[in-house]
Amino acid sequence: MIRIGDVTLDFGDPLTLAFAISLAALVLLIVLVLSALRTANRSSRMVEPLAQHIGGLGRTVESLGQGQERLVGGLRHVSEMQALAQARMIEAIERRLEDVQKGMSDTLHGTATRTARSLGELQQKLEQIDRAQAKIEKLSGDVLSLQDILSNKQTRGAFGEIQLGDIVAKALPPDAYVFQATLSNGKRADCLIRLPNPPGPIVIDAKFPLEAYEALVRADGAEARARALRDLGAAVRVHIKAIAERYIIEGETADGALMFLPSEAVYAELHARLPEVVRAGFDARVWIVSPTTCMATLNTMRAVMKDARMREQAGEIRRALKQLHRDVGIIEERAGKLETHIRQAGEDVAGILTATARAGKRAERLDNFDFEELAPEPAPSGVVPLQRP
Repeated sequence: MIRIGDVTLDFGDPLTLAFAISLAALVLLIVLVLSALRTANRSSRMVEPLAQHIGGLGRTVESLGQGQERLVGGLRHVSEMQALAQARMIEAIERRLEDVQKGMSDTLHGTATRTARSLGELQQKLEQIDRAQAKIEKLSGDVLSLQDILSNKQTRGAFGEIQLGDIVAKALPPDAYVFQATLSNGKRADCLIRLPNPPGPIVIDAKFPLEAYEALVRADGAEARARALRDLGAAVRVHIKAIAERYIIEGETADGALMFLPSEAVYAELHARLPEVVRAGFDARVWIVSPTTCMATLNTMRAVMKDARMREQAGEIRRALKQLHRDVGIIEERAGKLETHIRQAGEDVAGILTATARAGKRAERLDNFDFEELAPEPAPSGVVPLQRP
């Protein structure tokens, strides 16, 4: 690309290329003219044709000049059209850029709005997660506290007593049981149910050896599980023997006692894998109960207490029935007398009504009585009838 003044020549343009070729031809002609002038001295005979030829070249050069002017005009026009097209293109590009910028602004605004909304929702979700995390941490603390309770024998016994107390309080009336009752042998029972004789008061023990069961749960391998199961059976047997020796007292308590297990899993494990231990409890008259079976047993005890209290009140019930029979006899006697009075009163009322009816009829006849229309009645013998004067 060559710039001449205000005109820019682009050789990629066909018009510009044609102009360059014409210019090159003109230069070539000039070179030829110069060559001809050089050779003019050599041959005078060629002067006239050469002059003619030069005149033709002059005309050709003149026509080339005119063509050059026309080419320059065409190039100027093309340049103006190109500038106009470029201006229009720039304007269109600017409008397009404005539209794109506006669209991007709207899109960014919508995106910002959605992002803000999403961030708000995310903040709410995070707050919910924080609250849930706090609850989980609290629950974890409670679980750890429960593990601490269950890991200590005394606190575990207190936990079992609390669970047992809740079950007993729901199943029996307040005067049917007592907690931490001291027996004649000095032993303190977790709960004493006041059953009537027979069978008599019965003790419920809530202190179960949970360590052996936890060892069975943690055991890894067949041999370790078998050993832990044997240890669990031995521990339960020892506890059954202790309950039988401490809480079964002849003449004071019932001929048996209850061993309360605060876990249904332990109860199921004993009955499923250690049935001989359960039978040993039966032989020692110590019955193993879980929370569910303890509730059923207590409901049965409640029915026994109710039946015993009804038997105790049987004499009072008979006396009440006797008094009730006497009162019914008195009521029957007085009802008979009242019936007699009512019948007599009915007869008197009927007589009164009859007399009232006769009196009404007589009053009606007296009301219709007319002396002038009465025919003279025959006078009785010995009586002189009165005559009108």
